[in-house]
Formats: sequence, structure tokens, C-alpha cells
Amino acid sequence: MKHLLLLLTCISTLSFGQSKLQTPDEFLGYTLGERFTRHHAVVDYFEYVDQTMDNVITQKYGETYEHRPLMVAILSSPENMAKLDEIRINNLKRAKYLEGQATDDGIAIVWLSYNIHGNESSSTEASMRTLHALADPSNEKSKEWLKNTIVIMDPCINPDGRDRYANYYNQYGNKNYNASGDDIEHHEEWPGGRANHYLFDLNRDWAWQTQIESMNRSKIYHTWMPHIHVDYHEQGYNNPYYFAPAAKPLHEVITPWQKQFQVTIGKNHAKYFDKEGWLYFTKESFDLLYPSYGDTYPTYNGAIGMTYEQGGGGYGGLGIITEYGDTLTLKDRIAHHYTTGLSTVEIASKNAAQLSGEFKSYYDQNLNNPFGKYKSYIIKNDNQDKLDKLTEFLDKNFIKYGAVGSSKSLKGFSYKNGSEVTFSVDSKDLVINTYQPTSRLITALFEPKAKLQDSLTYDITAWSMPYAYGLDAYATTVKVDYNGAFKKEEVKIAVEGKPYAYAAKYNSLADVKWLGHLLNSGVNVRVAQQAITVNGNKLERGSLIITRRNNENFSGGLDSFMRTTAKQYGIELLGLTTGFSDSGVDLGSSSIAKIEKPNIAVVAGPQTRSLSYGEIWHFFERQLDYPITSIGTDYFNRVDLDKYNVLIVPNGYYRLFDESTLNNVSEWVSSGGKLIVMGNALNSFKNKSGFGIKEHLDDKKAKGDKPTTESLLKPYESLEREGLKNSIFGAIFKIRLDNTHPLAYGYGTEYYSLKTDEMRLSFLENGSNVGVIRGKAEPVTGFAGSKALDNLDDSLVFGVEPKGRGQVIYMVDNPLFRGFWENGKLLFSNAVFMVGN
Repeated sequence: MKHLLLLLTCISTLSFGQSKLQTPDEFLGYTLGERFTRHHAVVDYFEYVDQTMDNVITQKYGETYEHRPLMVAILSSPENMAKLDEIRINNLKRAKYLEGQATDDGIAIVWLSYNIHGNESSSTEASMRTLHALADPSNEKSKEWLKNTIVIMDPCINPDGRDRYANYYNQYGNKNYNASGDDIEHHEEWPGGRANHYLFDLNRDWAWQTQIESMNRSKIYHTWMPHIHVDYHEQGYNNPYYFAPAAKPLHEVITPWQKQFQVTIGKNHAKYFDKEGWLYFTKESFDLLYPSYGDTYPTYNGAIGMTYEQGGGGYGGLGIITEYGDTLTLKDRIAHHYTTGLSTVEIASKNAAQLSGEFKSYYDQNLNNPFGKYKSYIIKNDNQDKLDKLTEFLDKNFIKYGAVGSSKSLKGFSYKNGSEVTFSVDSKDLVINTYQPTSRLITALFEPKAKLQDSLTYDITAWSMPYAYGLDAYATTVKVDYNGAFKKEEVKIAVEGKPYAYAAKYNSLADVKWLGHLLNSGVNVRVAQQAITVNGNKLERGSLIITRRNNENFSGGLDSFMRTTAKQYGIELLGLTTGFSDSGVDLGSSSIAKIEKPNIAVVAGPQTRSLSYGEIWHFFERQLDYPITSIGTDYFNRVDLDKYNVLIVPNGYYRLFDESTLNNVSEWVSSGGKLIVMGNALNSFKNKSGFGIKEHLDDKKAKGDKPTTESLLKPYESLEREGLKNSIFGAIFKIRLDNTHPLAYGYGTEYYSLKTDEMRLSFLENGSNVGVIRGKAEPVTGFAGSKALDNLDDSLVFGVEPKGRGQVIYMVDNPLFRGFWENGKLLFSNAVFMVGN
């Protein structure tokens, strides 16, 4: 675990010149709750406390995409601060992240995370008040708590989103706030402050770590491994405060102790809320299942992970009139979060010895008697690039893996077949077993099917990594030891002299990134539209071909450039000495088609779902390093589309595409453009003149089924669950794929798609139905209601409609979902780079 060799570089500047620690109000020059504090001022206050007190240190652990600092404050008693690193290392020994026997020091570690959603802004304000209360030398209660407790505070996980919200409110807020929800100060402009710079929801990114904030936070989190972690949020302004215990479903890897202590914490909070007459609720709405939340991820890493939800959110402003006619103020919201913060530290201190002891027991069990049916996961090495992406993910999550010394035969569950089979594992395959510190996290991430205690969930119900990465994998009920390190295969560049042409496979995101670089550098690239064999090398459909002819004028030397970039991007490059094929068409055939360089426009703005746009933006800018132009919905009709040959319409609810705009877009496609439409944006094109996508009208809908008497007399309390029959909560479906089509180059005949809604569309009558659900729809894993399943029978998932000289590509499911659905990224890339050549 080389990552954990990183030592904290915490330097505390001590100053004893001040007799009294200033409150946030005194330091900032205004009372907390009178305005929203920008991030730099929050950082200033935390650093001031560090410089003033000998029991607080601050540490910068990274910065955001917009270059705002990410930082934590660490505080305890002066005695504990003097041996802080010793306490930290001892705790890592408890968690088996470092070798050696941990001593029973009876010290609890509490981590408080604020403002992961930028426009849920009250918690950052509360963090300053909480910091002062804990660090204040005159506070006898906190001094007592900190004798056996380390508190780590992250005042703002999402500074970019929070400043986006604070700047909006400070710009549009009235001199005296207007509590009417009608006022503009309560209505943020698109995209709002919830998400980060790339419009990712950071509270869905803890495990996936697609964003820089998540990656940096994970590193420092794993140098501490707290016993309690609190994730501060806000919800609808009419809701009372929510705190633990959590609602069902709770993932089965969660221990009885973790469940029990949530109740203990909740009762302590209730004591203070009851005293003030504040309303609250528990055991509803917020479950513990999806593994990438700020409560579940710490829970699967041994902590008591919890969400605290205050009413308010971006709509709350400085004050908002609730449905009861009273006014919920920012000062109220700060007080509630402040109270649960201190209550959490108090209850941790009272139970410090048990917390640290149970934490050790958690990891003892992980190493010696791991929970769950499956003890090992074997990932076949049939796609090195995809496997490299998986190992990057494992490294980020401190999951150990290796390889067997020699081939052997095993029995286990096949993710592809959905049944028990006999298979072989050899030294090239990747092996993960659950006899390690991250045991329960591994089970949650890799198990073929998550067990649901309740179908009423807050998020998706399926995410199994082999499906997400598109890798052939097996789960075994026995421990499979790895005898050696998993080694990445060396990239082969089989090129000598000046070949007639260069060739490379095409089946991963690394290949797409290389292709984009070649096109941007002015190289003419071709694609094999059917399998061929040249010089004894079999080149599958989709293979990239770069001929010397038509690249004679490439500046800088083609041969040097090809070999250098192939090494840079990890591409196995072949040199072909002839254009005459052993089998299939020759290299001069029109079936070895030129790839047109995409000039890409993406629709963005208030009618676009910001998360969908953010996924696309981040994909091109940070993963492909390929330029795009984002066009706002408010001026879309003034833009000359002829400057672009690809137009992407993200998921959204569009008023933009009226009859006139649709006609213009239709003509642009017919003239050679490529239109990619995703998710709910399909509704703007469905059943419209000029577009072949149609709503599915099956026999039942055509007959117009009438409700039965029994269904009309359902009890009120059952109506919510009855509605689940029409719902899909992020279930994985096996899709039949036509891999002869350019949209499916690099894939086999099956694709596992994460479906998040029940949209059903008919097969295209004039086009290619590339990805479909054929026959009866059944999820491989995850929850889907019975009626939703019926509606998905024989339906389109991915289709391509030729239109004049252009194409329209329809994507019902999102292949870029949250940036973690790795197997979909090639399919999306094919839509951009391959279709239409």
C-alpha cells in the first residue's frame, strides 16, 4: 500500500499573542447567517484559528478545477496534537492498512464533511461556528470531549459549486432578503450551484473518483480512516431536519454495530432538538445502499457513515416562507447543523473506546472471516486497456489485487452467463480476494447482485464493476490466493523501416484518445469496415489504418510521429508492408473508409440537464483531450450549424426544438451532419416529421386497458409501492448488439447497459437497430418494476437513422453515466468518430 506511505505534512504556526479566539462574526465583520460567505473567507477563518490555537492545524489536500483550495482542519487536545501522527498511524494499524500491532489508545476519530452540494450552503457557515466552539479554550465541554477525540473538519468539499451559488445570491439578493419564494433571489440560474466545475454530483462520486475533488479527498481520507463520518446536506425547505438512523434498504455488508450506533447518535441529537422544539425525522428517505455516497462509502470502509439533511437548499436563500407560514432563515439552518455537529463529537467522546474497539474488530473480520458469499473475483485479461482502467480504479480505493503463479481450473459465477461454470485462471488474469482491509467495499462493488431489503431506494440499485467495465469476470465462493503482482503487459510496436501502412486495433478508450490526437494533428486515418488479414495479421472490423499514401505531406515525419504517439498512448502498432490482403478487401478499398475529423457542438443551457452536459464536457476535455464547442439554448438558433459536423443534444427537457428549429436541424443532417440525441431529449424528436424515432405502441396500449376494480380500490398507503411497478432504479440490462455496425465497433454481440428510466421506443423502420432489448426484458441486476419491464419488451436502446448524407443517432440509455460506466465510453465515441464514415 504505497499510497499510505505518504506522511501528513501538517505545519502549525503557533501564536499566543491573542488572549481570546475570535468568533466567526468578529473575524468576518458580520453575523453568520446575514450573508453567504465566499470560500476564500472561510479558508481565511480556518487558517486564522490554526495560527491562533495550539490544538488546531489546517492542511491543504488539493485544489479544485477552478483552483480553489481544498483543506481540512484537524483538532484535538494539545496533548493529542503533540502525538498526532502517532495516533494516526496507530489507527491505520487498526485498519490493517499498515503492518504492526495497534495499541488500545481509546481515541475516536470523527470526520465532518460540509457542503458537498454547493447550493446546500448552510453547512459551510455552520462549520465555522462549530470550529470555534471546539477550539475555544473557554469551552469546558469541548475541552473534555477532545481529550479522547480527534475531529477532522472539511469546511467545503465543493468550493466551485458553493461560490457559484454564493456569487449568484450575493448578486441577486435583496438588501433585506425577500422571504417570498417568488423572488428571483430564490431561483438560481442554470446550472445552479449543486455540482462542481464539470457539473458532476460529488456525492455520487466517492467511490468512482472521476473528479479531482474526490480523488484528492480519498487520499487524505485514507491516511486517517475515521470511525465516524458525517456528510452535511440540505433538502426541500418544507422538510424538517433529518438525521440517523438511515432508512432501508441498508446494504447487507453493514454490520449490526454500525446500525446500532446510528441509533445511539440519533437519540443524542433528538435530545437537543426536543429541548428546542425543532422538528426532525429519521429512518425515512435516505437509505444506505448505493456505494458512492458520503455516508455509504465511509460505512463500507468501517465508519459510522451518516447523512444530515437540513431543510433549505438553493431555494432557501437567507430566508424563505414555509408551507406553515413561518420563515426558515439561514441562521436557523446554521443552528441546526451546528447542534448536530457538537452532538456527534459529544457522543463519539462518550463512546470513544468502543468506537475504536469496534473499528478494529471490523477490520479483523475483513482479514480473517470476510462477509459475503463470494470470496474472490477473477477478471480475465481479454482487453488490456479496460483492465488498466480497472486497476486504476482499484488503486484509488486501496483495493489489493494480484495474479496467480500458474494456470488452474475453478468453479464460479460467470457474469456473462449468469450461472455457475467451470473456468480457467492464468497468470495474466487479475485476481481480487476479500481477505483484505477493503473486504466489504469489494463485496459491495463487485457482487453480481445487490440484495435489496426494500425497493424504495434513493438512487440506482446496480453498479457491479465487471458490467461497468465490460470485462469477462467470475466470482468464486473460495479464496483464490495471488502469488505475485499483477503485471501490465508491455505494448508491442511491431514496426520496422517505412511500412506501406500502419494498423492498430480499436476496442478501448485509449484507442479513441489516440485516434483523436491523430486527427487533430492532421493525420489521415481510415477504418476497416470489415475484418481483413494483411501480412498474416488479422484486423477486426473497426481497426485503424494509416496509409503512407495521403499522408505524404504530414509535417515532422509520419514514421517518427506514429511510433512516438503509439508509445505515448499505449497502442500496439503494426507495420504493414503491402496493401494486398491475405483475405478480405485490400487497403485501397472504399471499405477502408476515411474517418472525418469531428467538429463537435454540444447543446448547453437551462433546458439541458446540467449533469448530462457535464458528463459530456468532462469526457471530451479531461478524458479524450478533444475540443468541443458548447452552444447555449438561448442563442442556438443564431448559430451557423454548418461550421460543425457533429451536434450532441444531451439529456434534457427542451422547448428549443420547435417545428422551425427541427426543420433546420433536419436539413443540416441531410446535408451531411451527424446528430446525437440522448435520454429525455429524444422526446423532442419522437414522432416528429423528418425523424424516424417513434413511441412504442404495443397491443396493450392500442387496446387501451382499463383499470380493474381491484386496482381502483388499493389502500392509500400502498399507492407509493404500487407506483414502483412502473419504475426502474438504475438496473443493468443485457442488450443485444449488432457489432457489424460502426456504432458497435470494438464490442462483441452483447452490451450491459445501465438503464435509469422506463422510456420505450419502437425499432427504427428505416435505420439500424444497433442495440436492442429483444423479447422479454429482465434485468441482470438491480430493481425494475413489473410494469416497467413489460413496457421494455422488444424496444430500442441505441439506433442510427440515415438521413440524406447524414445520420441521426438515438441513445435511450446514457453510456457516460456519472463518468464511471467505463464500458459505454467506446460506444459514445463510436457515435462521434465512427458512424457515417
